[in-house]
Amino acid sequence: MKKLLMILALLSVFSLCVYADNKDDALQFFNDYVNAANTYSTTIPDFYSPSAKIIRQVVKPDGTLVDRETTTARYISEMKKGQAIAKVRKYKNYYSDVKISKINDTTYKISSLRQPTGETYKLKTYMIVKKQPNGKWQIVEEMMQTKVQIFLNAK
Repeated sequence: MKKLLMILALLSVFSLCVYADNKDDALQFFNDYVNAANTYSTTIPDFYSPSAKIIRQVVKPDGTLVDRETTTARYISEMKKGQAIAKVRKYKNYYSDVKISKINDTTYKISSLRQPTGETYKLKTYMIVKKQPNGKWQIVEEMMQTKVQIFLNAK
């Protein structure tokens, strides 16, 4: 009986360590993403699953919200075009109130508030990150609020 209790205790400790490692790894992945985005890295596409769900939630002037989804390929293409302008303007996003929650053993939701350079407001954002079988983390879903109204015209 004593051995069984010891084995169960060791398994519990091990499972907690795995959870902590994955949670810490997911948070490190998020921080690496923020750094890559704010330094206009060409590695940004590698952070996304090719089939990621990309949502831009447009905050209309009256406060109503409209979701616009796009494909990962289109998002990456548009992001690459915008990077040159962002770099010249020294545009960055600053994240606060970062919270991470476990969805399952390999998937986490990271929620935060995003403040664009030069703005006083903060916008909601989240990403769902998943550890792939090869050990690589990728964004499988991302939602960012934006006040950029041109996204309302996107199909």
